[in-house]
Amino acid sequence: MPARSAALLLYRRSPTGTVEILLVHPGGPLWAPRDEGAWSLPKGAGEPDEDDHSTARREFAEELGRPAPDGVLVELGEVRQAGGKRVVAFAVEGDFDATDVRSNEFEMEWPPRSGRRQSFPEVDRAAWFTIADARGKLIAGQVPLLDRLTAALGPP
Repeated sequence: MPARSAALLLYRRSPTGTVEILLVHPGGPLWAPRDEGAWSLPKGAGEPDEDDHSTARREFAEELGRPAPDGVLVELGEVRQAGGKRVVAFAVEGDFDATDVRSNEFEMEWPPRSGRRQSFPEVDRAAWFTIADARGKLIAGQVPLLDRLTAALGPP
């Protein structure tokens, strides 16, 4: 059974009405040189007996260092990424200072086959993007969530 994660798509409207979404860039040396097609929604796997809403909010806090904004979660459904991971996503409107990310860390052997273990932030940065710009930044499997958000928000 492929892995399953829950994600939170935070969006805001600029003074001109343009919708922007918050994306995170994965940390660690494997992702450092990648930009296009490397960004993601804050997401992660659930704990036993944890519902998807709670997982999405918890993962947001773990990856960004602060709780997700309060608000009604809009269901965006599920997508499947290239590796088979299923991601169920929810949108919520709010704001967030993308310059102040305090992510949890993970440990891995680095450099490969060196026997040395190093810690890296799970998320090394976050940024706001218009929906048009986010299409090129997002992991391909998550791009359909942008269309679902646009449909859920309706006409500007």
